[in-house]
Amino acid sequence: MKLTGAQAVLACLKHEGVDVVFGYPGGAVLSLYDEVYKEKFPHILTGHEQGAVHAADGYARATGKPGVCFATSGPGVCNMVTGIATANMDSIPLVIISGQVATTLIGRDSFQEADISGITTPITKHNYLVKDEKELPRVLKEAFYIATTGRPGPVLVDIAKNVFDTTFDFSYPGTVQLRGYHGNISGKEDDLDRAVAAIEAAEKPVILTGGGIILADMAPTLQHIVTNMHVPVVTTLMGKGAVPDTYDSHLGMAGMHGSYAANMAITECDLLVAIGTRFDDRLTGDVENFAPNATIVHFDIDKVEINKIVHADISVNGDLRWSLPRLGEKLAAHETHLADRYSAWRQHVNSLNQAHPFRTRDLPSAVSPQRLLEEIEKQTPGDTIYVTDVGQHQMWAAQFLLLNKARHFLTSGGLGTMGYGLPAAMGAKVGKPEATVVLVTGDGSILMNCQEFTTLYKYGIDVKVVVLHNNVLGMVNQWQRLFYNGHCAESVIRNNPDLAAIATSMGVPGKTLHEPKDLARAVAGLFATKGPALLDVFIPEDENVYPMVPGGKRLDQMVLGGDAPC
Repeated sequence: MKLTGAQAVLACLKHEGVDVVFGYPGGAVLSLYDEVYKEKFPHILTGHEQGAVHAADGYARATGKPGVCFATSGPGVCNMVTGIATANMDSIPLVIISGQVATTLIGRDSFQEADISGITTPITKHNYLVKDEKELPRVLKEAFYIATTGRPGPVLVDIAKNVFDTTFDFSYPGTVQLRGYHGNISGKEDDLDRAVAAIEAAEKPVILTGGGIILADMAPTLQHIVTNMHVPVVTTLMGKGAVPDTYDSHLGMAGMHGSYAANMAITECDLLVAIGTRFDDRLTGDVENFAPNATIVHFDIDKVEINKIVHADISVNGDLRWSLPRLGEKLAAHETHLADRYSAWRQHVNSLNQAHPFRTRDLPSAVSPQRLLEEIEKQTPGDTIYVTDVGQHQMWAAQFLLLNKARHFLTSGGLGTMGYGLPAAMGAKVGKPEATVVLVTGDGSILMNCQEFTTLYKYGIDVKVVVLHNNVLGMVNQWQRLFYNGHCAESVIRNNPDLAAIATSMGVPGKTLHEPKDLARAVAGLFATKGPALLDVFIPEDENVYPMVPGGKRLDQMVLGGDAPC
């Protein structure tokens, strides 16, 4: 059938089952938006292009489906660069469709021209510049395939303005064939057998869960393996929820702000089975002394990640949807025996967890982060999706919010993007309208994309926002106080405007909390509010996140609280 390029783009999205797009119009995509208008294609107009790409990211993390966003050329899509890099670092499937100046104007420094393909080459899984309308169906089919298979990631499709207006014979391909790229990766049975042998020989094993488990939707499979073996588990920030936090041998998050038990378990174990993690520096600390007594087994879909940072004694390269079910099958005959063997080790690490739990100060005149987050969890259902920004509040949320499901803790891990939280929470709620969605943010982060309060109001997107307000850029300030002689250079923000008033002015009711005696009532009021709402909670300015592994130190060199830095 005959379609214009703009009509073809929407037809391709329909073929891929896309049910919503986040975006912001502009000159190079006017024809595309004209078709959005004519077809009433589901679209969320955000307050900023960065909000659109983070919303698509939150949608993807919550649903497991690729997020889609639109932007115009030049400044429009350049405003998405931070969000694209955020998704790339955390392996989130996105398809970003941007307009470009007309083919006759490309390369002439034309109005609102930017080489977005060149700009985003290092931060996309792949990208395209489409100058021929006949290529559109193939390119978009490939874009969705590449974004969602193998190790997921963002794919950008930049389309010249004249392509949107040109008519051609449209036919959507049923399959994809790409030279040198295979989305489904099965590994070697011999590698799996070596991993099983190492598990059977271990006396003090630990399983380390990474975000790849969640991306592959393999959490239930891993939970079956873990609970039958009764093996201790630690998690990365991105792997939170892969195994329920309530599992009795879950030691919590490991790394720079990980639990004492998790970091000591990694230090003392004789086997570390790392699944779907890339050994980020925030996890490893002093990488040369990471898991010094352990045989390391690394399961990962991306061969590049194996031996990149931490040497793996045994590597299982392949899709976790292949390797974890096979691992479970191979271990099935040994699970009870292994659970018994690990008993003494399990008791030891669990005792460490009981002796050194996560905690913050409980001051009579101030709301503590711990009490606040515990109260939020107490008043929310078990399937609540928690979204965070980046900073101290992010670490406290990871420490104190207990999750029993995957895809219910959304955060910017690798890039650490302040301003991610509000639009990502918005995208999560659009993708999962039946779920309670709570954003945990800080008074620094929330202002970076606060324009999205208008989007929440306009579309009635019910996100509950909790601000941990300490009048400082918390994590920066903590490092300055501990390691830079107390020189709090540009990290004190006491003159911030009234956040509750800002939200209210944009249509989202906001309230402020100072007194700990009012905590339960204020949280209840937040969740009793119909539609989106904000609660701005003042916490101590000098509260630190502990434990803390100073930069470059071993995991067992934690500062537990009130100690001088190592």
